[in-house]
Amino acid sequence: MRTDLPEHRHEWLDDDAGPVVRPYTLTGGRVRPSADGFDLVAYVLAKPDPDLAAYPELHPEHRLLVELAGRGTPVVELAAGLDLAVGVVRVLLGDLLSRGLVAVHQPPRATYLPDNDILKAVVSGLRAL
Repeated sequence: MRTDLPEHRHEWLDDDAGPVVRPYTLTGGRVRPSADGFDLVAYVLAKPDPDLAAYPELHPEHRLLVELAGRGTPVVELAAGLDLAVGVVRVLLGDLLSRGLVAVHQPPRATYLPDNDILKAVVSGLRAL
C-alpha cells in the first residue's frame, strides 16, 4: 500500500512503519512454492505482454514480479526489488509459474567438483599469505 498518496495517508502510518501486510498473508500461509524450489540465481522471465486482467486473484506483489521480470531477473534481485523475503518471493513465483505467466531458467548444475585435497591446499595457501 502506498502511503505517499493523500487518500492513503494515516497519522499513525509513515514510511518507517514497515510492511503493513505480513508476508504469510501474501502467500496464504504457504512456505513452499507450488513448483520445485527456485535457485537464488535462477533467472525469471515474464511472458511477453501477459494478460494480468485474466487473473484477478493475483496480489499487487504478483503483478510487480511480472513487471520486474520483463527483462529477465534473478530471483534474489526480485526479492530485493520488492523488499520481501526470498522465501515469500519463491512462493509467489510458483503461483506465476503455474499460471504460465513466467518462465524460470535454472543455472546449470556443476558436473565437476574439485577434489578435497585441492581445496585444502588452496585454503592452506591462502592462510600462508
